[in-house]
Amino acid sequence: MMEQLQKLVVRYGNCEQKPVRFRPRTWRSRLEPHGAAHVLDIGAECVNGPSGDRLVSRAHLADLRDRVDDDPDSLRDLFAAVMIWGSGTTNGRGPRYTEAALSDARMPSVLRITREAVRDGDLSGAYRQFFLNGVGRSFFTKWFAAVDDHDAKCERALILDDRVFRSLNALGWSSWKAAGTRHWPTRYATYVSSMHSLASSLGVTADWLEWLLFQLNGRVDET
Repeated sequence: MMEQLQKLVVRYGNCEQKPVRFRPRTWRSRLEPHGAAHVLDIGAECVNGPSGDRLVSRAHLADLRDRVDDDPDSLRDLFAAVMIWGSGTTNGRGPRYTEAALSDARMPSVLRITREAVRDGDLSGAYRQFFLNGVGRSFFTKWFAAVDDHDAKCERALILDDRVFRSLNALGWSSWKAAGTRHWPTRYATYVSSMHSLASSLGVTADWLEWLLFQLNGRVDET
């Protein structure tokens, strides 16, 4: 696995994650009833796309994270921004699923509790306690990554998207074998720890390695 990963890192080492394009008009009707439409101003105007499109990056999410507090509306805004970033223009269900989550009465407590768990380093606990309508693992781990404000040298939360999982499986890595259990919260925490260890050995950051595996989407033999 390490030899194959090393080849991939060498091949794609000069690549980096680009901002995600989204269409505010697609989201507005889903966010306005919940007082979150102002989130659509996040990021920067897209100059090489359809009129009105915007670009949002991980850096934009980090900036918003650093400006929000424990107020439920602030956490809601950050969550909406994460869902927008995660959906872009390719996930047509994103706005509908986001609206379902915003309509869930559990949202204020779930966002607050899981944010606290992530910042306490309890990733298994955060995973175990995240339940919102319309939001699966690929997206609520994006929330974990977005709210984690630990130093970059620490084992920060990572995204476990289905595409990342597909690449890891293609490389022969199994989360349940690595964790020694089929308990998903434990498997997620093991995934994060394993990714940080792999990234350190390869001389890259864990979030970059996560992004690379996402981009490959299981096509790890194309070296």
